[in-house]
Amino acid sequence: MSVVSVTLQKSMARGLDVVSSVTQQLVMIAGLLFLLGVASIVFKGSESSGSKDGHSAASILIANALALDVIAQSVPTTRGAGILRDTKASSLTPGFTGALEYIKRRYRVSPEAVLPVFETAESIGRERSIDPLLILAIIGIESGFNPFAESSMGARGLMQVIPRFHMDKLPKGKDVRHLFDPAVNIQVGVLVLEEAIRRHGDLVAGLQSYAGSSDIRKRYANKVLNEKARLEKAAQAAQAAQSARNMDTPAGT
Repeated sequence: MSVVSVTLQKSMARGLDVVSSVTQQLVMIAGLLFLLGVASIVFKGSESSGSKDGHSAASILIANALALDVIAQSVPTTRGAGILRDTKASSLTPGFTGALEYIKRRYRVSPEAVLPVFETAESIGRERSIDPLLILAIIGIESGFNPFAESSMGARGLMQVIPRFHMDKLPKGKDVRHLFDPAVNIQVGVLVLEEAIRRHGDLVAGLQSYAGSSDIRKRYANKVLNEKARLEKAAQAAQAAQSARNMDTPAGT
């Protein structure tokens, strides 16, 4: 098991007990039964009318049910206190905590919900020698930190990986459904980025290739790098604030 998978599992185990495990499982089961029931109705309708749209709609519903099944398998089953841990008690450095606050404001997401994403980006960034803030900038631009995002081209998850182009990068035992798993998606997305940078020789060209863009003005790369710069600014401000607090704290307290 990779360092990234272990890190995310520990983060989820500590942080995602919003309700009891029984309630989570019941909600998941109810959702799956509902989707499958609707899919059954659509299939029956499509068989009687011969409509291709019916089959298409049913296929989408089944795909959604499969995605929910993947998430259900990763939901912690241990009963806990029923609350998420405070981001201040996380393993993030002060700089990363500042970046997290920036993401909260910019993308209107719960910092507790995206904390495992930050920890995974930090872990895989160390593992692959890729700046974690670059990974987070790409996630922000690509999906706005929505792990269930899917584009009209079929790109999936946080880093908008297109399955048909990158099946070879999926971890052993994983399939396309697992691209909605944040840990798997980030792992594959970083491999795609590395390959693009290596093939094109520099970061900017690699980013353009990552997005599948031939724009000579390199707008996609500039957008990602500008977002990374904003994350860096937020991180530096948080580090400076922490240093100031440390200086103001009397020794031995």
